[in-house]
Amino acid sequence: QVQLVESGGGLVQPGGSLRLSCAASGITLDDYYVIGWFRQAPGKEREGFGCISFSDGNTYYAGSVKGRFTISGDNAKNTMYLQMNSLKPEDTAVYYCAAIRVITGAIPPASYDYWGRGTQVTVSS
Repeated sequence: QVQLVESGGGLVQPGGSLRLSCAASGITLDDYYVIGWFRQAPGKEREGFGCISFSDGNTYYAGSVKGRFTISGDNAKNTMYLQMNSLKPEDTAVYYCAAIRVITGAIPPASYDYWGRGTQVTVSS
């Protein structure tokens, strides 16, 4: 059974930082998995803003987070991380990770097979 579990969310002041984790079980992330990060704010559509290809380390970032967020992975821990810096109130959302196995092809993928349940990030003073 595949599970993705996000952690590390919380309340942070504007300009602050948080690091989210996405721990995977039931799959081996460096076996050609692409892990993506999504977020959904109240009343808004889900937004995919970044992903990493574990096999080659390639990353993708949407313009809304580029330069502020960094995605990385730890093969030994089968875990992906999202380092978020210079946080803004508009970054407030539930953050989700997702996974799909991609042997070849560009990132970001069009869809994902597995999803976590999300972790809340609130940016407020």
